[in-house]
Amino acid sequence: MIGIYLFIFALVALFIGYPIALTFAGLSLIVGFWIEGVSLFSFMSYRLYSIMENTILMAIPMFIFMGIILQQSGLAERLLESMGRLFGGRPGGLAISTIVVGAFLAASTGVVGASVVAMGVISLPVMIKYGYDQKLATGTICAAGTLGQIIPPSIILIILGDVMGVPVGDLFKAAIYPGLALVGMYLVYVFTVSHINPLTAPPIPSDAENNYELIKDALLNIIPPLLLIIVVLGSILTGIATPTESSALGAIGSLILAKFYGQLKWKMMTDSAKETVKVTSMVFAVLIGATAFSMVFTYSGGDGIVEEFMANLPGEKWTFILLSMLAIFVLGFFIDFVEIAFIVVPILAPIAELMGLNMVWFAILIAMNLQSSFMTPPFGFSLFYLKGVAPPEVKTLTIYKGVIPFIIIQLFLVFLLVVFPQYLGLSST
Repeated sequence: MIGIYLFIFALVALFIGYPIALTFAGLSLIVGFWIEGVSLFSFMSYRLYSIMENTILMAIPMFIFMGIILQQSGLAERLLESMGRLFGGRPGGLAISTIVVGAFLAASTGVVGASVVAMGVISLPVMIKYGYDQKLATGTICAAGTLGQIIPPSIILIILGDVMGVPVGDLFKAAIYPGLALVGMYLVYVFTVSHINPLTAPPIPSDAENNYELIKDALLNIIPPLLLIIVVLGSILTGIATPTESSALGAIGSLILAKFYGQLKWKMMTDSAKETVKVTSMVFAVLIGATAFSMVFTYSGGDGIVEEFMANLPGEKWTFILLSMLAIFVLGFFIDFVEIAFIVVPILAPIAELMGLNMVWFAILIAMNLQSSFMTPPFGFSLFYLKGVAPPEVKTLTIYKGVIPFIIIQLFLVFLLVVFPQYLGLSST
């Protein structure tokens, strides 16, 4: 039972706010020395070297750099302003524009925090000014900003691909239909609510002279990021480039796009590079700590206990899927997707493979579930991002209430992925 206690102690340390990487590494060292001694860590250096050699993980800093450059270049602002002017004159138009822009930002940047902050700064004050219901406005922004978790190129899909031993390109392909389905459900919800009760999302007066100018302005701001999306995802889906190679194309493309917008400055590049190093270092520090944690957990027999427990459950694979999704969803209340991906998924993945589940399908199911961790009260990161830039009159409880319908939509899509995966281009076996 030592491995189980190790897992529980790690969760407790994370809940009280102890640094993630230090929690994993520190507990692993203490327990490892206790049960075996220094010899248990003889091959740790080889594990670390293999992480540094992993070409799949090289895509992470590239995509992070791409997202930060595009965020610094004002892509979100341009898209939101042009789309808001195009659709704002209709009930719910600005909320619909926010979701569409969120999908574009997800496919071109994938930086959740930057997307939520940008849309919160630009869209939220306008929505409030023209009488939008605060719950609908804040929920829409949080939901749109977290689309980068499931729509490729997604950092979490890259991490899951490495952890579960699934080709990242296959995950990107498999995530397209569920991602688009989620966007479609968000749009249907906002459209329905705004037309049932137009007072919740009234139209915004437009100062444009004609629709032609609006459409032209929108296209000028949509086409450049759309071309970048085609280059990055198209090169992967057609087999021209691997995800790692396409991440390099995306990084170069983001610089070209920044130049196109007239924002390519040396200071912006150096600031973006520094921020990329910070975020990447955080991810890899967690990964190194998780590697030590996984090694000690496995050596102590914890994985065998979990596997035996799951294998003997009534209902076999369906009970396993239900419990694993429930565990990930509940853990998402308190800890980030990075910790869940590096600690919980390595325990669940071998069991899923033993039960004959399609690992691509299982990874997409996890990714869709993990997306809710960014939105779920009380500790969803998107909620904090939005609260940090929201006007003072927008209360935290309002944001919590606003995201609930979108969380229900996400859970409904998870249900569809489990019961009817074939309609979303997937198979469970």
